[in-house]
Amino acid sequence: MISAYLDRYEEDVAVLLLGEDMKKVNFPRTYLPKNVQEGDYLTIDIHYDKAKTEAAEAEALSLLHEEG
Repeated sequence: MISAYLDRYEEDVAVLLLGEDMKKVNFPRTYLPKNVQEGDYLTIDIHYDKAKTEAAEAEALSLLHEEG
């Protein structure tokens, strides 16, 4: 999990500072919980979705074979 500090909002973008080294990233505000305010800490959990990746690859290959 990644610790994130909500530094500020800039219109539709939340400026988050990630991890121990506080790397700045812009994140769409719509994906944050509605009650989160500047100065709050968040936890971000990112997982690899193997099934969706494989399905997308299979669909792309299918489209390539249809065109060829």
